[in-house]
Amino acid sequence: MRRIPRAIQLIVARYLRRLLRNRLDTQQLQAVIESAVASLPIQEKLLVREGALRSESLNRQLAWAMAFVAGAVNAGGFLAVGHYTSHMTGVVSSMADVLAEGDLTTALAALAMMLSFLGGAFFCSTLISFGQRRRMRSRYALTLVVEAAFMLVFGFMGNRLQEEMEFTLPMTVMLLCFIMGMHNAVTSIISGAAVRTTHLTGTITDIGIELSRLTYVNVHQRRGRARILANRPKLILLLLILVSFLSGGVVGALGFKHIGFKLTVPLAGFLCFLAARPLLLELRLLLHRLRKQWAPDDPGSSADP
Repeated sequence: MRRIPRAIQLIVARYLRRLLRNRLDTQQLQAVIESAVASLPIQEKLLVREGALRSESLNRQLAWAMAFVAGAVNAGGFLAVGHYTSHMTGVVSSMADVLAEGDLTTALAALAMMLSFLGGAFFCSTLISFGQRRRMRSRYALTLVVEAAFMLVFGFMGNRLQEEMEFTLPMTVMLLCFIMGMHNAVTSIISGAAVRTTHLTGTITDIGIELSRLTYVNVHQRRGRARILANRPKLILLLLILVSFLSGGVVGALGFKHIGFKLTVPLAGFLCFLAARPLLLELRLLLHRLRKQWAPDDPGSSADP
């Protein structure tokens, strides 16, 4: 099984072969890539290890980074488009309310938001499954890059999309719901649902549970009964998500208030920054494979006049 689609491999191989003919030293290029990978302040396995294989530190880094972006997009997006787009509980509840009142148009708008969020999660999962079947180590990183691209579309076409109406709902709202669906799906899949960053209802509930266990006084030691103890690493992770989401919300709200849709550029850049290390590692593996494939041709090509 190939790690990357064959079409992409052929395109990259073609241009790398042209560079080699111009006497580019692939070992030097690979050394540059390895140096770039080592210098990034991102854990190597952040977007590679999945589920139970992930450490607490990996989940914490994933949690604060993704929660910060989710908070910025959700709060800032509300100022930009007038809707919260990261959590579907309120959307479905409002759809039930307006259906009861007979307001079909508003109900269709809420349905469009829900389906957009669902479509984002579906699309994200399909991309990850595609990469998994081809053993791509960078499948989660590529998904973040695609999400960043959609975010830039939202930023650069925000004013135009705001005028495009579907069921009285601007396309910007549907696009943001789609992005948030992708954002939540990639975090949930890679962490085995241990980290969810686009909504805080479950997070705050779990914080309350763990704080109760943390402050519970085990006065009497009873035989055969376990002590009530809090899961401290989980509590730290949950608090980190809450603080990061809040911080991102403040940054997003201030950013959209003062610079508008341009705020999506640094947010998209931050997602690409998170994805940089796995993508560079994938490129290093590709170079190593291509060097092996072209090794028998090197003596003959060097003998040409």
